[in-house]
Amino acid sequence: MASCAWYRLLRPLLFRLPAETSHRLIFTLLGIFYRMPGAGALVRTLFVRRLPALPVSVMGLRFSNPVGLAAGMDKNAEHIRPLSDFGFGFLEVGTVTPRPQPGNPGPRMFRLTRHAAIINRMGFNNVGVYRLITNLVPQGKPCPIGINIGKSRDTPVERAVEDYLSALQAVYGHADYVAVNISSPNTAGLRDLQNEENLDALLRALKAEQASLAEKHGRYVPIALKIAPDLDDSQIAAIARRVLEHRFDAVIATNTTITRPGLTDEPLAAQTGGLSGRPLKPLSTEIIRKLYAQLQGNVPIIGGGGIENADDAWEKLVAGADLIQVYTGFIYEGPCIVQAIVRGLAERLHASGGNNLTEAVAHARKQRAN
Repeated sequence: MASCAWYRLLRPLLFRLPAETSHRLIFTLLGIFYRMPGAGALVRTLFVRRLPALPVSVMGLRFSNPVGLAAGMDKNAEHIRPLSDFGFGFLEVGTVTPRPQPGNPGPRMFRLTRHAAIINRMGFNNVGVYRLITNLVPQGKPCPIGINIGKSRDTPVERAVEDYLSALQAVYGHADYVAVNISSPNTAGLRDLQNEENLDALLRALKAEQASLAEKHGRYVPIALKIAPDLDDSQIAAIARRVLEHRFDAVIATNTTITRPGLTDEPLAAQTGGLSGRPLKPLSTEIIRKLYAQLQGNVPIIGGGGIENADDAWEKLVAGADLIQVYTGFIYEGPCIVQAIVRGLAERLHASGGNNLTEAVAHARKQRAN
């Protein structure tokens, strides 16, 4: 079952608190628990060691399984060890900006419990890139780590490239991949970077800097572009063209939505910010499907948006994703969501008769096309 029994008991108490307060509380309690001798080993026994083998290779990286944690849960890379012990195949930290910033004023996160959804307008609150690295390095890399970068709030769009280059330079030597966030709805003007002209300039600059940093560090670190779900067909096609032209390493689809699908009866839907969770699922899956049709497997896709169980994850993979990420599902279902998804995907692999998950997904895509 996706939700841990203990988490089902704890969640109503956590949900009585404001969303940010409960977020801080759970990580404080987790930190206290991890100071106890053997705590990490116990968690790994309960989670990691019960996972079936489901390795995948994407972006030239090997993942123990395709289930990752999306950016936003561990903005400042403070909880790498405990989060990895829940069995994630990879973790994405951030979004981090070149300079520290407080984000938007609170309250800025709202649970829509009846819809298993969240609206947030956090605004890239983070401790800055150099503090994030200071937090990250002592914890090592128990699994592949992506670092999600964005522009600072007070940086005008016409100078955004400078921020992304600065952040890329800082994190390059510490990341397994870098995610470029140009799709949050909570930083003014950020989504304008998805326009083809702006995007072309940004991707061109990032790829040139990536080549320089690869030579300097002696290793190639992939870069993924994170896009919004609120794109029309022409915008998707334009992004795909630029991604292919500049040989970007992956696309993350998708971020949160500014629309409110199916929430006409929800008072909190009037709150500004990005919507994540169950209502986002069909929208993000459709973006993945259309993006895959444009990319034709030449650029991998990391899919996210409304994934609560193995069925949702499989749907994203068959639509075109190579890896998947959870965020809101992790909040509502608890840490056993990783185990539930990986087991469900392993069952589909076994039923397909394929040698690995990639083969099983390719077979399912072919059947869907026919």
